[in-house]
Amino acid sequence: MYKESRESIEQLITDYFDGIFNGDVDKLDACFHENTHLYGDIKGADYLKSKQEYLETVKNRQSPSALGEEFQMSVIGLEIIGKIAMAKLHVPFSGYNYYDYLSLSQIDGSWKIVNKVFIHV
Repeated sequence: MYKESRESIEQLITDYFDGIFNGDVDKLDACFHENTHLYGDIKGADYLKSKQEYLETVKNRQSPSALGEEFQMSVIGLEIIGKIAMAKLHVPFSGYNYYDYLSLSQIDGSWKIVNKVFIHV
């Protein structure tokens, strides 16, 4: 089960990266649980949005791929305990150097991001 969970989470993170990089709101939406909130620090400014508000932001910006950027996103760490997991990601794009901490949960047999906390360094 651990191997299957790891593979499912890795695919979820790949879809998450693809959604951000390509501006694919549908793919990104599928990664998140419907009640997810995002909390962050962007250049010292607090960021708090619902999943829907976040997706609108992605929808209304030029994607990193459309801007000709090189894909540089990566997984730094992943810890899985039963039906919960934590992922630490490096997500540089559009002049930002983000670090994301994703809380994931297996809900009804499917892994979803249930919380995102991030910072621009």
